[in-house]
Amino acid sequence: MTKAEIIAEISNKTGLEKVDVQETVEAFFKVVKNSMIGGENVYVRGFGSFVVKKRAEKTARNISKKHSNHYS
Repeated sequence: MTKAEIIAEISNKTGLEKVDVQETVEAFFKVVKNSMIGGENVYVRGFGSFVVKKRAEKTARNISKKHSNHYS
């Protein structure tokens, strides 16, 4: 289900305008994103969790240039 489909479904079930629902959904995702950027986890009871996980650094190689890059 896409974000547009979620917005349409919420609009149909609540009777609210799609524009208002879209602003609310966008605000929700912005809060989640900013919290995670700040290193905070977000827990929504009865739904799920948005958890920041540390991963090992990855190495990518460009074989033609014989060069390696590290990505975290």
